[in-house]
Amino acid sequence: MAFDIEMIKKVYANLPAKVDAARKALGRPLTLAEKILFAHLHSDQQLSNFERGKSYVDFAPDRVAMQDATAQMALLQFMQAGRPKVAVPSSVHCDHLITARVEAKQDLQVATTESKEVFDFLSSVSNKYGIDFWKPGAGIIHQVVLENYAFPGGMMIGTDSHTVNAGGLGMVAIGVGGADACDVMAGLPWELKWPKLIGVKLTGKLNGWTAPKDVILKVAGILTVKGGTGAIVEYFGEGATNMSCTGKGTICNMGAEIGATTSTFAYDESMSRYLKATGREEVAALADGIKNYLTADAEVYQSPEKYFDQLIEINLSELEPHLNGPFTPDLATPISKMKEVAVANGWPTKIEVGLIGSCTNSSYEDISRAVSLAKQVQDKGLTLKSEFTITPGSEQVRFTIERDGFLDTFNQIGAKVFANACGPCIGMWDRVGADKKEKNTIVHSFNRNFAKRADGNPNTYAFVGSPELVTAMAIAGDLTFNPLTDTLTNDKGEKVKLDAPNGEELPAKGFSVDDPGYQAPAADGSGVQVVVDPASKRLQLLEPFPAWEGTDLKGLKLLIKAKGKCTTDHISMAGPWLKFRGHLDNISNNMLIGAINYFNDKADSIKNELTGEYGPVPATQRAYKAAGIGSIVVGDENYGEGSSREHAAMEPRHLGVRAILVKSFARIHETNLKKQGMLALTFNDKNDYDKIQEDDTIDIEGLTSFAPGQPLTIVLHHKDGSVDKISVNHTYNQQQIEWFKAGGALNIIRKQVAAK
Repeated sequence: MAFDIEMIKKVYANLPAKVDAARKALGRPLTLAEKILFAHLHSDQQLSNFERGKSYVDFAPDRVAMQDATAQMALLQFMQAGRPKVAVPSSVHCDHLITARVEAKQDLQVATTESKEVFDFLSSVSNKYGIDFWKPGAGIIHQVVLENYAFPGGMMIGTDSHTVNAGGLGMVAIGVGGADACDVMAGLPWELKWPKLIGVKLTGKLNGWTAPKDVILKVAGILTVKGGTGAIVEYFGEGATNMSCTGKGTICNMGAEIGATTSTFAYDESMSRYLKATGREEVAALADGIKNYLTADAEVYQSPEKYFDQLIEINLSELEPHLNGPFTPDLATPISKMKEVAVANGWPTKIEVGLIGSCTNSSYEDISRAVSLAKQVQDKGLTLKSEFTITPGSEQVRFTIERDGFLDTFNQIGAKVFANACGPCIGMWDRVGADKKEKNTIVHSFNRNFAKRADGNPNTYAFVGSPELVTAMAIAGDLTFNPLTDTLTNDKGEKVKLDAPNGEELPAKGFSVDDPGYQAPAADGSGVQVVVDPASKRLQLLEPFPAWEGTDLKGLKLLIKAKGKCTTDHISMAGPWLKFRGHLDNISNNMLIGAINYFNDKADSIKNELTGEYGPVPATQRAYKAAGIGSIVVGDENYGEGSSREHAAMEPRHLGVRAILVKSFARIHETNLKKQGMLALTFNDKNDYDKIQEDDTIDIEGLTSFAPGQPLTIVLHHKDGSVDKISVNHTYNQQQIEWFKAGGALNIIRKQVAAK
């Protein structure tokens, strides 16, 4: 079934003329990313030769997708907008609030009981406002979107950083905060800085042990976790067309780990096959009709160095399987080098658990290649040496792999199948013994491996690999094992070697499912009541943030000077805190508890300037708020890297933090801060980070003449009476300055919708 087919027809009917107009205006060939961007300019946005990395541009996305953890805050904000129905097709997916404990059926039953209040809220809001609702157990948002909603040449935003997964079907799909989603659902333009372009030319063909995952693991090693910031990565070449659609999705999915705005591939036969296999023959036929507009102009791929800001070339025929980690997804190690690197770094080499699946790697092809290795355990007289888990990406995939006998094969070797949900990938894993915080190693096919990410244990060394490599490593139980060259000893004492994995791109018998878990919204939602209990600990109706007082900010306290990596996991942890995603005050009790204090190298231990005592970050900030004192947070490079979660911006805003001052921001987090009426500032001279002292009282000057491109001044009043003045930069345009003055973008949205 093709959802929203009339919308897709309209996009395809208008796309060629819009692309032709842009090509004529620029007087040059266009990349695929540019074609999609120009085809989605908002009707009020004038066509121009926008400057990459500089121009702010208004777009009109085709759809919005939200997962249950972020949908709560997005929809609580949308409820204040005053619209009777969403302006564009939108969907909610219940995948984050299911803890992996025992096995799929039991874990799902527990989750639907524990989070009934939240699921009922999301269901009723979706029903009222015309939003598609996917029930708990239906699957992970990005897999469900790929199977049902993604279409070549479309533009989508989603309240999850891995929304970019839909680039595997030729979309420009971008992760955003809930306030951005609220804008689009309310019918307003969506703003994005015109991206830079990174081209990745893929030659050759994947073979043997190498998988699509290894492409993005290699790219992450080249670009690092911030090398793609502000850019769209466009993959092309014979290697791209030789790859499956779901393999392309894997590569785009993990593009979030290099900070990329999104990643995408041109429309080709693999996408057509996937659309047809998932019941969208009509979409494939429509795409075939304009296929020349769903790829870059021929001149671009012939001379890519002329059209991309950066060009990377990878020969897939020579690419080696990689394991990336620990603690960061860009520490790339070819499997042939892992033994010497692991020994040199003192990493634990005994693998305790191997985990496959997740939104990154849970396609039919992924699972079929992993099961080809699982079959060899029995066939070759081997024993699984590590715990092994499988997380299917959707009920459609789970049902199909059960029908085809894959789950039986996994069960026979002692594997555990978790629910069709995010689970361990986002910290929703109740891992036995994790509380002991013992040093150990796990390998998984997920996308992120920050400290504490999977199980809450800071001493879990997590390595990212393809599902087939993870399966092989779990069979061996040893991080130094190289399945391409090494042998294992079977139950007869024989040396045996694992055969290279093999699998099917798509199921020969087609996909099948009894109940996909979909709930259509009411045709008329006007009579649907959305009730939030005022005494609820899980949900809380929002109150508008106060507007700027119209003066410079004086007498601010330093809340924390964060040292080193400070991701959204450090700022607003997931795991057990997910249950408070709809209750801003309660979830604010996790604000910055994972950040390391520069002055004592401790987490969640900062000096309260009112008492002189050290205590938790949230409690200290609440004390400042109660005393009517604002504060400032100082951070390092790429601050806010990771998830799209806007709670990392809303919590400091709610508790009275006035500004975040860092060396550099991750894109989504910077936007989220702006949307909530916060000051997002960067050091003009990064060495000024060293001038921030623990007992400083801080002023921010220049706000009364706040203007685009005009630096502000930070005045540091040190305890010894000395003063430092430093210049700080910002990237606010005039509209974003109005958000700041109004106290947040939502305050303006409310007025705009009311005016209509």
